Amino acid sequence: MKKSAIAMGAAVALIGGYEGLRLNSYQDVIGVWTACYGETRGIRPGMKFTKAECDAQFAKGLVEFETGMRACLKRPDAIPIKPYIAFLSLSYNIGLGAFCKSSVARYANAGDLRAACNRIPAFNKAGGRVVRGLVSRRGDEQKYCLSGL
Repeated sequence: MKKSAIAMGAAVALIGGYEGLRLNSYQDVIGVWTACYGETRGIRPGMKFTKAECDAQFAKGLVEFETGMRACLKRPDAIPIKPYIAFLSLSYNIGLGAFCKSSVARYANAGDLRAACNRIPAFNKAGGRVVRGLVSRRGDEQKYCLSGL
């Protein structure tokens, strides 16, 4: 994580807590095969992982998502740490393509971080329908984001 080791710890705790750890592959709420801390890439039925494998995969994924998120933001180092971590959590969950095209990124790039934070709850759907868990997660991410302004 580019910000600091403390920020990386906060990001791991926040995102890992939302994603949860599952050592066996499973289908998420819309039927996508998932494992570990919400990993979907390359996951197939019947896969099993150790906690160490999941932790390593998660750390690698966070670096990848942070790098991609930073590429979408005009001035990522000017963003305070809590909004930065909230944006990383959103990116990790909705994907880089969706984050980069989002109103969150657009407002952040325009310098309106409050508006960016307030757009986070809009990303509460999976498979075209509102998911209770995402409503809760987005509300928490929004509060976390706003608390850092």
